[in-house]
Amino acid sequence: ARGTGEPPGIGRVGQGFLDALAPRLGERTIDTFAVDYPASFDFLTAAEGADEAAAQIVAVASRCQKTKLVLGGYSQGAALVDMLANVAPLGGTIGEIGSAPALAVPFADKITAAAVFGNPAARFGTPLSTTGLFAGRAIDLCNANDPICSPTGLNPAAHDGYESPPQNEEAAGFVAGLLG
Repeated sequence: ARGTGEPPGIGRVGQGFLDALAPRLGERTIDTFAVDYPASFDFLTAAEGADEAAAQIVAVASRCQKTKLVLGGYSQGAALVDMLANVAPLGGTIGEIGSAPALAVPFADKITAAAVFGNPAARFGTPLSTTGLFAGRAIDLCNANDPICSPTGLNPAAHDGYESPPQNEEAAGFVAGLLG
């Protein structure tokens, strides 16, 4: 799921992650699904994306039971993945933001791996890597000084560059390891 303000599609971080992952998977077939949601500065609309992503996961997992599913998201797209994992993307004290229903457990168990970049939940002490339905199957990458994902981050420019090494390569290595 793309980040705030990015045009429809998988986003630049999603593309960088896919480009780093594909060579690690040999002859396997990769397909992507770009979550269709506003990705606007109205953060409440991320719940719409979580609902759409959940519907797509259920459809694919039901139709293609041997398919391994990987989720990815950058910034607001990471918050969308948090919602699927039953993690409040902006902490438990910020109203109803992130109240989209989590992915139902039988389908959450179909998620092999998740990679999120610049995840707002990490700022509030609930990184996807250790919290929620995908804990242990997720990597949560945050640049030093990124104010979106780091509680001490003060540099807005640090919220950039996740589509490039080393972040995209680290995520690809983690995910490839789980895909086996």
